[in-house]
Amino acid sequence: MGANSSSISELPENEYLKKLSGAEPISENDPFWNQLLSFSFTTPTNSADLKLLEEATISVCKSLVEKNPRTGNLGSLIKVFLSRTKELKISAECQNHLFIWQAHNALFIICCLLKVFISQMSEEELQLHFTYEEKASGSYGTECEDLIEELLCCLIQLIVEIPLLDITYNISLEAVTTLVVFLSCQLFHKEILRESIVHKYLMHGRCLPYTSRLVKTLLYNFIRQERSPPPGTHVFQQQTDGGGLLYGIASGVATGLWTVFTLGGVGSKPTPQLEQCSPLANQSLLLLLVLANLTDAPDTPNPYRQAIMSFKNTQDNTAFSSSNPHAFQINFNSLYTALCEQQKSDQATLLLYMLLHQNGNVRTYVLARTDIENLVLPILEILYHVEERNSHHVYMALIILLILTEDDGFNRSIHEVILKNITWYAERVLTEISLGSLLILVVIRTIQYNMTRTRDKYLHTNCLAALANMSAQFRSLHQYAAQRIISYTCRHLRRYVYVLDKLYFPHSHCSTLQHCFSTLSDNGEELLSLTCSHILRSYASRLLTSALHLLHAACSVTALCMFSVK
Repeated sequence: MGANSSSISELPENEYLKKLSGAEPISENDPFWNQLLSFSFTTPTNSADLKLLEEATISVCKSLVEKNPRTGNLGSLIKVFLSRTKELKISAECQNHLFIWQAHNALFIICCLLKVFISQMSEEELQLHFTYEEKASGSYGTECEDLIEELLCCLIQLIVEIPLLDITYNISLEAVTTLVVFLSCQLFHKEILRESIVHKYLMHGRCLPYTSRLVKTLLYNFIRQERSPPPGTHVFQQQTDGGGLLYGIASGVATGLWTVFTLGGVGSKPTPQLEQCSPLANQSLLLLLVLANLTDAPDTPNPYRQAIMSFKNTQDNTAFSSSNPHAFQINFNSLYTALCEQQKSDQATLLLYMLLHQNGNVRTYVLARTDIENLVLPILEILYHVEERNSHHVYMALIILLILTEDDGFNRSIHEVILKNITWYAERVLTEISLGSLLILVVIRTIQYNMTRTRDKYLHTNCLAALANMSAQFRSLHQYAAQRIISYTCRHLRRYVYVLDKLYFPHSHCSTLQHCFSTLSDNGEELLSLTCSHILRSYASRLLTSALHLLHAACSVTALCMFSVK
């Protein structure tokens, strides 16, 4: 860091970083901070560079961990940042690039250090590093906690109050990222943190009044999908007095930080295109999901979850319930559009599940949409490409379908929506098919994949439950969808009879059941084909519904035996 740093490789020998992590206390009013915060090295934009950054600064971090309890330099850095944030709103209005840029650099350093500190020590030890006062031993307590709370509250205020402009985009992103890092302490504990210091400050005290505004801002960040400012938007030129190249914060900053600091994406496959488009939207979504899933406090429920469960449409004029002080309004049309467009990421699918499951207002609105195919098609595509998705993403997509199919109106309407040229469905050219028929095809394909590959009984049960929910409303099915139902019914009935044969005739080489079923199967395909043709001509859904119930029973018994053997 500092004016003379231009690359990651130079960081271990940087004089400003050495002084920050050294044995000498640095006052928050020291001119040193202006020099430290004028670093000019190229910010990492990929995981390889980020790994280099961590390796290059490990000696500095270890030195600071060792000496900071005596010097208090981390606390001084935080106080420098807090003092500068008091004028950020005015700086944004006045287009004061330099002031905002240095405030961002201070927060970037804090975030990097905080990540190391949290990974190496408990919250109690972390408290001792957050401030330093020349007092008797053991008198840190209240001062440390106040500084942590002040920083958390400052970050939240920065997110909800600073207007999102090109010059403020990156400091807003850094504030969101730092909150995610604060909450990452759960990653280093096997047990669920129920009395975390950070959780306590976020759910009580000075942070609590900002609950609804924070949730609303994070949702709007996700909805707007604002891109990073293009490189060169606010680059500072080399100064003639040797002050160094002041670095313009460009689009790559948050892309790299997303990889390093996020709680999401563990075990999931990357979505680089989404990350590069809008890192602020991705980070905001991750922070929102983490906040919503914090454990309830012993005396109060999670206020962020309450806010997510109760927000309403801007067109809803009904009064808010007095029992929930964190309710707010948001544009449901914009939210719906964003959810439809962003389902390629597992965190967006998790948000959709959470809203459908916990927020009755959102669920009612979604089920009333006349363009429901815009939401269902991305979900079906996730299930269709099950081999390419992680298991969590597939589960969320399937549970979303299960929630939707619990509504009879949805089950009727999907057979009235006609789709043309579904290019991602490769098994057969589908020039024209109803949304309901396509849903059946994809779910049956998922059952087949599960039976031959993963053999997950919960996935299997949920697939069959979704089909069972829809069965009473089957209308005008596509010929291919009807054929698939009948063929799978026949296939699983054979397995069902085979299982029964082994259970009741374990020592027989040719049982009565086998003989009867083999006789039937000689003409079975033709018989089922005629039945399917009759169904398509007469639209008699009862016969198909009966076949589906047989499929459900046969599959369930077969799967139970298979999983038991496994």
